[in-house]
Amino acid sequence: MKRKSIKALLVTGILSVSLISCDKNKIIAPNDAVTSAQVYSTPAGYKQALAKVYGSFALTGNAGPAGSGDIQGIDEGTSDFFRLLWYLQELPTDEAVIAWGDPGVPDLHAMNWSSSNVINEGLYYRSLYQITLANDFIRQSTDAQLASRGISGQDATNIRYFRAEARFLRAYQYSVLLDLFGNPPFVTDANAVGSIIPPQTDRVTLFNYVESELKAIDPLLVAPKQNEYGRADQAAAWALLARLYLNAQVYTGTARYNDAITYSSKVIAAGYSLIPDYTHLMLADNNKNTSEFILTINYDGNKTQSYGGTTFMTHAPVGGSMPASDFGITGGWDGIRVTSNLIGLFPANANLTFPNNGNPDTRAEFWTQGQNLAINDVTSFTDGYAVNKWRNVNSDGSGATSSSFSDIDEPIFRLSEQYLIYAEAVLRGGTGGDANTALKYVNLVRERAYGGAAGDINSGQLTTQFILDERGRELYWEGFRRTDLIRYGLFTSSTYLWPFKGGVKTGTGVADFRNLYPIPDADRAVNPNLKQNPGY
Repeated sequence: MKRKSIKALLVTGILSVSLISCDKNKIIAPNDAVTSAQVYSTPAGYKQALAKVYGSFALTGNAGPAGSGDIQGIDEGTSDFFRLLWYLQELPTDEAVIAWGDPGVPDLHAMNWSSSNVINEGLYYRSLYQITLANDFIRQSTDAQLASRGISGQDATNIRYFRAEARFLRAYQYSVLLDLFGNPPFVTDANAVGSIIPPQTDRVTLFNYVESELKAIDPLLVAPKQNEYGRADQAAAWALLARLYLNAQVYTGTARYNDAITYSSKVIAAGYSLIPDYTHLMLADNNKNTSEFILTINYDGNKTQSYGGTTFMTHAPVGGSMPASDFGITGGWDGIRVTSNLIGLFPANANLTFPNNGNPDTRAEFWTQGQNLAINDVTSFTDGYAVNKWRNVNSDGSGATSSSFSDIDEPIFRLSEQYLIYAEAVLRGGTGGDANTALKYVNLVRERAYGGAAGDINSGQLTTQFILDERGRELYWEGFRRTDLIRYGLFTSSTYLWPFKGGVKTGTGVADFRNLYPIPDADRAVNPNLKQNPGY
């Protein structure tokens, strides 16, 4: 089956590159002598090494610098890339609260994190680690290296595609650091491991680098929809550029809405379409959603077992009186819920039918029975509605391969985001698009949600505020909300509040320096080139 194409290589690729220890999930530093002499000696070895670069998105373990040991407070479960990204992108917003008191976690929704916050450190090091893996692959796959190893013909051509993909994955991780940290350390394949103390870049320079890399690899990637499932192609690069340009004013001070329209249009024209049923987006067999998914992090209940990723997304929102079997899992973790602000974006619930309470907008996948809408106690799981969006069952109702670990793939890019990027960029004055097309794209998203034209809006209703609300309805818990609220000037502001924003029950504004996360103290202690972001 297509979904197994890259997943099947994860275990063999990891083992052959000697990148894990006896603990199957603990990642350790690459051994350069082993990787160059053994893994990169054959075309099969190159593909296994590429699988390791992709696999680091789904596998977990030590997210710290090589040889540092596990970061205090970051365990095997919380070193997963998507779980850490979710924490930093969703917990400080109007979309999520969490009941747990794990180190660093409660501070996120209260928006009072420090520069020693272990969740903040975890994502920072995880992104840098994945960049290190990509750099090594890129360094080992130059034409000169291929020639020295006797690799030529179609094998060499394939490896050149692999190399472009590794450059994309590096650019993606730098875009994450750009968005969350602004001014991280910066190294590329030109810098051998350990050859320099990484210099610090700045946000404008890093934006320009990511943009230039994505444009440079555009002609080097496989055409849209022509790669193996779970691997990057040209459409993934265009989708990331569209996202980058939508936020360019935040990152650089200069709006790039024209470019956001250009690149979202390229993705839209590449032949993607929305799947018919929104409630099938995040199910165990969502590898079938290739018409809508542009790039995914692939999870498999047997091959990518961890307590992060979509295992976290299925277990953490389940608790109380909720039947775990409805979610295809052995038990819930009594953790994450939504605030009343997100619920308020949807029409009133009609009844308590599963999975979306009979709501006319089928995206309202919330569990209300036994839950309170109001949040009086963040640590009480029953305060705040739970979320049904991720369910480890197949679309035909059958079970997944495992009830302990998830089969659900997590989309990094999907078509509806590109529709909404196009519409917002047009509304913000971007040229190259038009209002009628923007309205058409928004209504395509809403017609899928409502099962027809009942959810359509007219041109007078299409405003930037409507787009923000629509992004909340369509993309909630997919890792966008902090970025969206910052773009709208609402993340730290006292003009828009939600329960326990800033640690106050009714919500309060916080200082604007929290629009960026801090450079971790642990990295600044060993790298004299790094200056702290203002305010920390």
